[in-house]
Amino acid sequence: MGLTSRSLLYAMAAVAVACVGLTLWLWPRFAGRGPRALLGRLGSIAATQLTIVAALGLAVNANFQFYGSWHELLGLYDDAPAAAGKWGEGGMAGPAGDPSKGLVQASGPDGLDKVHGLPKGPPDQVGKVEAVRIVGKRTRAVDPAYVYLPPQYFQPQYARQRFPVIVALSGYPGGTFLLAQHLRLPQTAAGLIRAGRMQPTVIVMLRPTIAPPRDTQCVDVPGGPQAETFFARDVPDALKSHYRIGHDPGGWGVLGYSSGGSCALQLSMRHDRTYTAAAALSPDYKVSNDPTTGNLFGDGRDRVRRRQEHDLVWRLRHLPAPQVSVLVGTSRTGEKNYPAARAFLAAVRPPMKADAVVLDHGSHNFATWRREVPSALEWMDKRLTFPEDVVGNS
Repeated sequence: MGLTSRSLLYAMAAVAVACVGLTLWLWPRFAGRGPRALLGRLGSIAATQLTIVAALGLAVNANFQFYGSWHELLGLYDDAPAAAGKWGEGGMAGPAGDPSKGLVQASGPDGLDKVHGLPKGPPDQVGKVEAVRIVGKRTRAVDPAYVYLPPQYFQPQYARQRFPVIVALSGYPGGTFLLAQHLRLPQTAAGLIRAGRMQPTVIVMLRPTIAPPRDTQCVDVPGGPQAETFFARDVPDALKSHYRIGHDPGGWGVLGYSSGGSCALQLSMRHDRTYTAAAALSPDYKVSNDPTTGNLFGDGRDRVRRRQEHDLVWRLRHLPAPQVSVLVGTSRTGEKNYPAARAFLAAVRPPMKADAVVLDHGSHNFATWRREVPSALEWMDKRLTFPEDVVGNS
């Protein structure tokens, strides 16, 4: 049974109920004071608690899709849907994917069939969301993605037209499912496009880690996953090879929440020739090592410099400001990052531009981020230029 399957969830719930019933039935037998009675009480409590926690954990994971398979949960990368992999000599591909089949490859539903509110009907009238895998030709990594294509993408009058694109990144350890189901990103974008409040835009939804369960924080790890290169170079190249999207940086933006928001700021400020606009909801403003990331900066002589350059306030104070526009979402109360957001916004200087969505109260959760997403998309829309180039032109 799959990790997110209903059959596994129902089976574990049944086991939990059975353990509770057995504990109630057997408890009088464990009323003595001897070792056997003591061990019986401890065993029944432990079994009951473990099965209840396991059932709750499976229910939460099935709803939020933190881990899509047993391999992901256990860190067995070879068969994980977003594993880092290599292809060997002679063009043979490793288990992560075969680049000879294209840098954007069709995949199974990857949870897309469980997302509510997606477009239903002819694509030229309602648009389409498809599940794919993006293969990095430089990093030899692969990441699952959902791609929202607006109705105009399929209409005859736009047949040669390229579209602006937003790369959207989830938090950690979440994934593409959360962007579609709980952030409701494609549903919100579709509504704004229908209402004329947003130009037709392709939205590519990804998770920021390319080597789960490790949190790679969109950093090129010395001797490890090259997540920054993947998102700054491989992803744009792969998407341009497959979809009718703009080739000029003016048509590219990046959006994210939580650690995905941190990545959005890092990518735009460090790669302003790839992404010219970034919207970050509840981000951090510097990258730090923790138990989920491991050592992101290596042990070489340049580790201090690498750490400093991933501190965005340090960058603004010591390095030239990039020519990008950024939007930060935060809350005066309920979110601990409000002081850091103020410090970051105060450090911004030309030619960089910054705006903010500031709620009176909000928490680090989807209820808060869903309130900010419409404003973030409309803000992004005003910063992205609709590509003038058409198919057949670079």
